[in-house]
Amino acid sequence: MSETTAENPWPVRTVARKIGDWVHRLGAVWVEGQVTQISARPGTSTAFLTLRDPSADVSMTVTCPTGLLRGVEPPLREGASVVVFAKPAFFLGRGTISLRATEIRAVGIGELLARIERLRKLLAAEGLFSSQRKRKLPFLPKGIGLITGRASAAEHDVLVNAQARWPHVAFKVVNTAVQGPSAVPQIIKALSTLDKDPEVEVIVIARGGGSVEDLLPFSDEALCRAVSAAGTPVVSAIGHEPDTPLLDHVADLRASTPTDAAKRIVPDVREETQRVRQMRDRGRRALHGWVDTQARLLNQLRSRPVLADPLGPIDRRSGDVEMHRERGRRAVLTTLSREQAALASARARLTALGPAATMARGYAVVQFYDEAGNPHVLRSVSEIKDGAKLRIRVADGAAKAVVQGDPESE
Repeated sequence: MSETTAENPWPVRTVARKIGDWVHRLGAVWVEGQVTQISARPGTSTAFLTLRDPSADVSMTVTCPTGLLRGVEPPLREGASVVVFAKPAFFLGRGTISLRATEIRAVGIGELLARIERLRKLLAAEGLFSSQRKRKLPFLPKGIGLITGRASAAEHDVLVNAQARWPHVAFKVVNTAVQGPSAVPQIIKALSTLDKDPEVEVIVIARGGGSVEDLLPFSDEALCRAVSAAGTPVVSAIGHEPDTPLLDHVADLRASTPTDAAKRIVPDVREETQRVRQMRDRGRRALHGWVDTQARLLNQLRSRPVLADPLGPIDRRSGDVEMHRERGRRAVLTTLSREQAALASARARLTALGPAATMARGYAVVQFYDEAGNPHVLRSVSEIKDGAKLRIRVADGAAKAVVQGDPESE
């Protein structure tokens, strides 16, 4: 194979032929998928199918003889799951790859159920069914998202029953396909849209009853994982009570029917009004009972002597207080008189013993000084010497100095 350059490019036919040679060397394979489109025109020998992977947005074109398609039992229809044995083929003129089928087998109910059971075990092992991850629905959501078929009985049941229970409930309805090959992508897109809406606090996925094939989209792995990853609580209301697609196990709440979902997502205004009325009555009775109990207790307290005549004990105690006050006053006066008498007696004794009293009776105190100048009290006249200096203290406390033998000082 020669290398190509900008100056020496390959023509389209060469590239297509080389791709075709490589594709044609591939062997035949068994492929499983979901039929999304069937084209078998009368008078043509080739039928065209579109085979889609239900878990991913991937599809391929399948060609087969018309007789092979008509020989499949039960007859194929859109949405059916099949297994084909085909060989890849490259169409040179259109530059497309398709599968050339030589055998087509419709997947039976037993095999569908086995696949669902394997997927159920896988999701359960990953913890998608755990009750710990399920969120509690709000008591009264301000907005409810509803994913269901257009003008379906499920939509009517949810809306009518929910509005009958709570007339002011707000719904945001997104209509999608609920069976067939386009159901899963449309439901996942609607789920993502409602999950991003801040006004939506609960999302309900609803569908009426149907066969296992009809309910197959609600056991799809991609849808189950999308519901598990949603940040808004999801309610599954698929089919009837016996129907249990995998979505019922992944959702935060499983409702047996769309009508049951309406009853589970909003409260009944009549029941809540009655409950409020009952609570008000119970509160009123409890309050009245408490007031009556406190009134009886208050009456009992008021009937006690200390409260029936609250001033009586005060009056009786006031006499005691006055008596003790008078006794205290007399005791203080007695003590004061006794101390005053003692003070007067002590003062009289001091007065009698003091020199002032002696001098008041006509006596005087005479002092003289010796040769050394030391004072002495004169007790006898013989102690006076000529020229001695005397000091005489008379009754009024005055002192007068005289000199013995000096006429002017006498």
